[in-house]
Amino acid sequence: MMKRKLLALALSAMLFPVAGSALAQASKISGDVVKIAVLTDMSGVYADLGGKGSVVAAEMAIEDFKAQFKPKFKIDLVSADHQNKADVGSNKVREWYDTQGVDMVTDVLNSGVAIAVAKVTTEKNKIMINAGAASTRLTNEDCAPNNVVHYVYDTYALANGPVSVMIKQGKDTWFFLTADYAFGHSLEKDATAVVLANGGKVLGGVRHPLNASDFSSFLLQAQSSKAKVVALANAGGDTINSIKAANEFGLTKSQSVVGLLTTIIDIHAVGLQATQGMMFTEGFYWNLNKETRDWSRRFFDKHKRMPSMLHAGAYSAVTTYLKAVQATGTDDTATVMKKMHDTPINDAFAKGGRIREDGRMVHDMYLVEVKKPSESKEAWDYYNIKQVIPAEQAFQSMALSRCPAVAKK
Repeated sequence: MMKRKLLALALSAMLFPVAGSALAQASKISGDVVKIAVLTDMSGVYADLGGKGSVVAAEMAIEDFKAQFKPKFKIDLVSADHQNKADVGSNKVREWYDTQGVDMVTDVLNSGVAIAVAKVTTEKNKIMINAGAASTRLTNEDCAPNNVVHYVYDTYALANGPVSVMIKQGKDTWFFLTADYAFGHSLEKDATAVVLANGGKVLGGVRHPLNASDFSSFLLQAQSSKAKVVALANAGGDTINSIKAANEFGLTKSQSVVGLLTTIIDIHAVGLQATQGMMFTEGFYWNLNKETRDWSRRFFDKHKRMPSMLHAGAYSAVTTYLKAVQATGTDDTATVMKKMHDTPINDAFAKGGRIREDGRMVHDMYLVEVKKPSESKEAWDYYNIKQVIPAEQAFQSMALSRCPAVAKK
């Protein structure tokens, strides 16, 4: 019996240091390098919405994090153009995860790409903080809350603000001009639900290919519908070209045009004369307060234009991730995700933001109205903030969640 006890003690002495060493190793950062990737549209219809600006924002986040926390680990940043193709994006991310040691991917602008990348991210047990794709599928049918965070906006939040307000103004008949892929379909669906819930009617709609070269036939259908509102369920260059064409056709003389995903980049491209009075939901405005102005002017110095909400969100996403790595001392996915879920988000982009159990980061949104040219006091001074939409109202409630990973109680 004594011999057995001695043998057991000897084995324990041999095994515990190994186990302890393994635990210590698991708590460390792999290779002492945290590697972040920006996957975006560098050359297509969404390049100005995200693109190089998202890389600049990520670089700023890393610079600011290093200055504040002086981390002992190295931080690398890589980027790539997904060309708005799901296979290109998912293959690039798989390569990053398999051969380049990437820990977290952000931006992922384009819903079709993001849904594909989320699947690879989950398979490889890495982290995706989606700043650019809008489809609510990412927190509903295709949710992956252990690996994916939906950060800046989504189609529910984009539709919720302007649709209900415009119907209350008597603009109760709607026609949709929709980008024909996952994002556009989701945005049209969510906006239609708000229209119907508020007593409005949808008179029809037409779908156009991504990066359409000519909107004339689509706008003729919108014009002939006699709908009071022509809703643009598209984004980026497609929204810009839709608004320009609507003005050229004279459609805006008798119908209201609302861009359901419109940003300051679009307003700058089209100009206040053609966009004055437009209302839409924004997640960020550079001229909101001193903190947003200070950060945005730093961004402008580097990128020569004010940031979109996606750019500000990409900065915040990278900062949130790095803070979680710093606090936990590891790049282990489960540990970092738990820390991000447990920690409020407070920066130039969001105050009191939090990541819910379905992976949705909830924060205040803003209903904005584009100023008249005479109201603008300086370059990029384009918005009047009509309403702050509290986080709990801006995004789909958990009671409506269709995320299979979230148990209904």
